[in-house]
Amino acid sequence: MSCILHIETSTEVCSVSVSEDGTTIFSQEDFAGQQHAVKLGSFVDEALSFINSHAIPLDAVAVSCGPGSYTGLRIGVSMAKGICYGQDLPLIGIPTLKILCVPILLFHDLPENALLCPMIDARRMEVYAALYDRSLQVVRETAADIVDEDTYLEYLEKQPVYFFGNGSGKCREKITHPNAHFIENIRPLAKMMFPLAEKAIAENDFKDVAYFEPYYLKEFVATKSKSKVL
Repeated sequence: MSCILHIETSTEVCSVSVSEDGTTIFSQEDFAGQQHAVKLGSFVDEALSFINSHAIPLDAVAVSCGPGSYTGLRIGVSMAKGICYGQDLPLIGIPTLKILCVPILLFHDLPENALLCPMIDARRMEVYAALYDRSLQVVRETAADIVDEDTYLEYLEKQPVYFFGNGSGKCREKITHPNAHFIENIRPLAKMMFPLAEKAIAENDFKDVAYFEPYYLKEFVATKSKSKVL
């Protein structure tokens, strides 16, 4: 087990937490929206002061790596990389959509064959989503989806699918299959990152601090546009 600083800024929420031996020992969150540049620095200072005051050696920094807001991810990743450079710490990148899955797996009783579909909101009826099984194995990679009645039908015809995240609410009227279930008020939060960060440490899955970049939403838009041209 390790002491890890977690930073999550991929959506309108700005949050920072510290975990030690798989338990959250510090957490700060701001839900007011797009104040990351103002809030993140003070949250990180408080977290580092907490760590130092308790004489806990910091082992790694974990940051949400998208998809998500360009500005939010840039601020969060820049902060994480700066701490890693300054303190010679390893960097962990955690996919935002997997972070959304953690509270579902921890606090909701799901069928064994359930699929998880975390969604991040985009324009109109578009979301950025992926599909995972209950062990967080990828069933379908992250993609930009224009949601209609048939978007996830091939999965819904076979098993229950749980939709959540800030893009799921607008999909309720479109996705009406009996196997579709919606869970409200699920947001990517730093305090939910620790199981994924601990797993990354166990697997020695660290990012190159010099070259690491998050996955911005615009990259999915560009990929989709290019495929249409081709």
